[in-house]
Order: sequence, then structure tokens, then C-alpha cells
Amino acid sequence: MYLRQTSRTFVIIGTLIIWTIKFLIRPLHLWDEGKFFLGIAPNLLGSFLIPFGAYWFFSGRNFLVARIFRIQSSYDLRLVCLMGFGMLIVNEYLQRIPFFGRTFDYNDIIFSSIGLVVSHFVFEKLQQRELQQAG
Repeated sequence: MYLRQTSRTFVIIGTLIIWTIKFLIRPLHLWDEGKFFLGIAPNLLGSFLIPFGAYWFFSGRNFLVARIFRIQSSYDLRLVCLMGFGMLIVNEYLQRIPFFGRTFDYNDIIFSSIGLVVSHFVFEKLQQRELQQAG
């Protein structure tokens, strides 16, 4: 139960930070010195939230997608992170299509990967702590 509440808190606060960066700080040029950081922060934070979002949304549910993204073991966590990484790569390469009006950037892939790796270790540590408290 603790991990689900923690996951919910991470996802809500992380989403609010991403929205603040994308819709307030960057468009209004409130912090021009940190332009590079503001460019990669949504990818870094968004990829960090992948396992937490999967756990919050899909734990305790039993439909098809929930069975795929349910995180009950280290194997499940690795699977969710690898699938999330695959979706990140596909999303970034789709931005090369001019129709979407977005820009492709290798830094987005690099920092999304970093966020996902850090998230994997943080989530695994929190999951182990919850299992120790329960058992």
C-alpha cells in the first residue's frame, strides 16, 4: 500500500513539474540560462515516472493491459522498463516525420534512458523495502 501511495505522489508531482516546465517556464523564457536543462527535463522526469505510473495505474487490476504492466517482481520491473524504453525510442523517431511538427534529438533519447535507469533502481529499492515491511 505504501508503494502505491508513493507512486501516486511521484506521478502527480512529476507531471506538475513537467507541465510547469513545458507550459510556463519555457514559453515565457523565465530561465534562459538553463535552456539545455529545460529541454531535457521533461524527458528525464517523464521516463523516471514510467514504473511508478505503471504501478499506480495497474496494481490491483486484472484486465489485459494491467496483466502486462503489473509490477510484482524484479523481472516485471525490468520488463516494464524495457517496454517503456522501446516506446521512448519509437516516440522519438516518430518525431522525424515532418507531419508531427516536432524535432528529433538524440539528447532526448540519452536523458530518457538515464531517467529510466535511475527510476528502475529507485523503484526496486522502494519495492524491496515494502516487501520487507510486509514479510
